[in-house]
Amino acid sequence: MTQGPIDAITLEVLRHALAAVADEMNADLIRTAYSPNINERRDCSSAVFDPAGNMVAQAESIPVHLGAMPYSVAAAIQAAGQFAPGDIVVVNDPYAGGAHLPDITFVAPVFSDGDLVAFVADRAHHADIGGKEPGSLAGDSVEIFQEGLRIPPVRLWRGGELVDDLLSLILLNVRTPRERLGDLRAQAAGCRMGVARMEGLVSRYGREMLADGMDAVLAYSERRMRAEIEQLPRGTFRFEDALDGDGIVRGEIPIRVAIRAQGDRLIVDFTGSARQVAGPVNAVLAVTASATYFAIRAATDPTIPANSGCYRPIEIVAPLGSVVNAVAPAAVVGGNLETAQRIVDVILGALGMALPERAIGACQGTMNNVAVGGTDPRTGEAYTLYETIGGGYGGRAEADGIDGVHSHMTNTLNTPVEALETAYPLQVRRYELVRGSGGAGEHRGGLGIRREIRAVGHVARVSLLTDRRSRAPYGVRGGGTGAVGRNVLLRANGQEEPAPSKGSVILSPGEALSVETPGGGGWGDPAQRSLELIERDRREERV
Repeated sequence: MTQGPIDAITLEVLRHALAAVADEMNADLIRTAYSPNINERRDCSSAVFDPAGNMVAQAESIPVHLGAMPYSVAAAIQAAGQFAPGDIVVVNDPYAGGAHLPDITFVAPVFSDGDLVAFVADRAHHADIGGKEPGSLAGDSVEIFQEGLRIPPVRLWRGGELVDDLLSLILLNVRTPRERLGDLRAQAAGCRMGVARMEGLVSRYGREMLADGMDAVLAYSERRMRAEIEQLPRGTFRFEDALDGDGIVRGEIPIRVAIRAQGDRLIVDFTGSARQVAGPVNAVLAVTASATYFAIRAATDPTIPANSGCYRPIEIVAPLGSVVNAVAPAAVVGGNLETAQRIVDVILGALGMALPERAIGACQGTMNNVAVGGTDPRTGEAYTLYETIGGGYGGRAEADGIDGVHSHMTNTLNTPVEALETAYPLQVRRYELVRGSGGAGEHRGGLGIRREIRAVGHVARVSLLTDRRSRAPYGVRGGGTGAVGRNVLLRANGQEEPAPSKGSVILSPGEALSVETPGGGGWGDPAQRSLELIERDRREERV
């Protein structure tokens, strides 16, 4: 017996209460995690789902995680069959609900009087999950088996009891088992927090009211998204861009999109994009969907609550076997990291044609992924550092692009220098903005970052998965392109040596890697830039 229609005030109360559960889950995960990648960079996300697996609320965390997480919950529901209180299903297999192997998702059921009333889930990027390279970031992998341990949807906790055999299997296949154990337990703590808070909502509002409230939240987001789509101009809007390459075969990898509104539905068609490639930049459908949902919500109305209802009016056409819908055993670690960014670029480019007043210059278009691993001479134990590096945000109609930030599908913080140098046998020699890297325009693009990391007292292996090293971030409405990025090895003899965009290198003691990240594209004719802004640029040495 349901309560009937939910009034507007109750809807808002329940909507924010559900979002608060996700936020508290994420905060608990961050507080209890071991690795700097989670407790400093906050590379993790949490969300609440209804009993059917529809996402109803999320923490404001990592876009590439959240849009893809419903695929993990659906896989968990299908694989687990009958849930019991205290169960936690874990999955990272991109071909069974995951995105890429370092992202491990936990899914836990919520019960009331023996009945399933909801699910909670969290996802965290683990700094190592095995594979051929430290950090599980092989820029030259050609099949998923080289990228780390694949975990299908299986119970890691059963009825509240840890499944020790499965945990032992996971820890045996990673380079940093102590850190992984801490992060896995932190994810479990986040899920338990979510279960407890959802049980509290059931106690406060009742099962029927909560169920009706979740339905109402989904319907509310759906109505608002459909209203936005109905306002879009008729016609088909096309855009294309490309990845620099895949780390294996030379040549750009095109990604093409055609977007058309049909009444209150939106068709996003990637037909014409490259077939899946040899290297690791293939994206599974969950990643493509995540990037698509993010870009459309950002370009229409980012205040619409992000949930499964918001995405119901959006149909994605992604040809099977393409770089945006890869099939096993394609390597995919960079699909989640780099291809997701380019998908956003092409969708925002197409929507910028439909809604020119909302067009922005391309942001840096890469996560600038760096993984460093070796043996810490201070402890004799293996370590793995994983981080992404910010860059330039695109110029906009109302303002310059932002300097040195993470944009679009990554929403992490940086690794603070103090935390990095404490946790790892590494030294940050330079960390600064790159002058002149933003695209020219009436509103210029944001500046990129230069970050130099030096190996201290040991030989380190560095893996790189970066892009926009040859194809620059585009400008709009007459704006200039942002500067491309650059990876450089600083050898012990003082020589500079180009480092690959995608691949691995060795640092001897005292040698360093320098990563210069791309700037954002500019907005508008540079000749229209105000004298005030030109003087500010000169004063602040931004040109």
